[in-house]
Amino acid sequence: MKTETIKLGLKENWKQFTLLVIVNAFVGGMVGLERTIIPQLAEGEFGLAAKTAILSFIAVFGATKAITNYYTGSLANRFGRRNLLVAGWVLALPVPLLLIYAPNWNWIIAANIFLGVSQGLTWSSTVVMKIDLVGEKDRGFAMGLNESAGYMALAAIAFVTGWIASNYGLRPYPFYLGIGLSVVGLVISWLVIKDTKHHVKLESQSSTVPLLKNIFWEATWMHKDLGSITQAGLVNNLNDGMVWGLFPLLLASKGFTLHETGIVVAAYPAVWSLGQLYTGKLADKHCKKILLFLGMFMQGLALLGMIWANSFAWFIALSSILGLGTAIVYPTFLAAISDYTHPSQRPQSIGIFRLWRDLGYAFGAVLTGLIADQFGLTAPLMAIGLLTVLSALVVRYRMTCKPKIMTVTNFNLSTSH
Repeated sequence: MKTETIKLGLKENWKQFTLLVIVNAFVGGMVGLERTIIPQLAEGEFGLAAKTAILSFIAVFGATKAITNYYTGSLANRFGRRNLLVAGWVLALPVPLLLIYAPNWNWIIAANIFLGVSQGLTWSSTVVMKIDLVGEKDRGFAMGLNESAGYMALAAIAFVTGWIASNYGLRPYPFYLGIGLSVVGLVISWLVIKDTKHHVKLESQSSTVPLLKNIFWEATWMHKDLGSITQAGLVNNLNDGMVWGLFPLLLASKGFTLHETGIVVAAYPAVWSLGQLYTGKLADKHCKKILLFLGMFMQGLALLGMIWANSFAWFIALSSILGLGTAIVYPTFLAAISDYTHPSQRPQSIGIFRLWRDLGYAFGAVLTGLIADQFGLTAPLMAIGLLTVLSALVVRYRMTCKPKIMTVTNFNLSTSH
């Protein structure tokens, strides 16, 4: 028998935490594969003209990921976070192959079903495991590191695939990166990641957060704090879904080259990812309500500004502001959801939040396509920009600030090896 001391904290669990950050970078990179290329592949190789049809892959990805997020949250305690993480990577393996060999658009849709399920399992698992490890004190910083790694990799892969495509064509070479990402991500998750169930047990012993009676509806809207966070998460990913599908088409219509488009498309998630290295820590020190309001408001203003932008420099500037606003809210979302939820219900509440947040991808893609087909490429910027400002106001006038709570930091666990 060997006695292992289970502790909460970033410093105390830095080895496993670092491994999870690395894994999440590979998770983000899998999404970056599509960021620059797929909208242009739709027009160039498959002859899709309607924006609704072109953006269908984002809608499918968002809906599939959202539903998987929900079930990942509800199944995490039953099957273990690590097992769900490994399963997610297994489902990622076919994605790059489907994108490389797709003879028609239905294969692209199928690839995004696999990608959505994979992302729901892998990203949700890494998020919950990091929150389990660090406890309340470092939660915002931990989420900043987690989301930064994922979106930094997304931005890097989006830029690299754009460069590869501009030099060697849209297929197959850009998607070879996905084969490497999925294989390495699976190996690390399978061989070296450990589950965090004992850390949850420790935090549950001292938590004073009351249990939610109807966790789905309270996390969705009825709880004024959780509901405010959830609606902002949905709108955040709704505008991200628009940017994902609209940017390459909008920039192409304004005469930008594929290489320039890749830079602008990458600038937004690059600022988003790098910014979270700082903004995540802000969520540990300042009122999360104020951070969410400021971040959503900045996003709305940036989107509205793009209506009148025409130069490369302006798009870079506005994409950076959009990225900074997203960097402020993204780690704060998850830290705030955890603040208002008992540790035993945390996977479910995060799963419900991520269900609605990632449905934003689907809503954003469909809404963008319908508006763009009817009124042109700049009309979605106006509609969704105003919706984002409205979401910021909901946070401002409905959410409250939560005081800090002291928690137990360690206990001894007997384990046999």
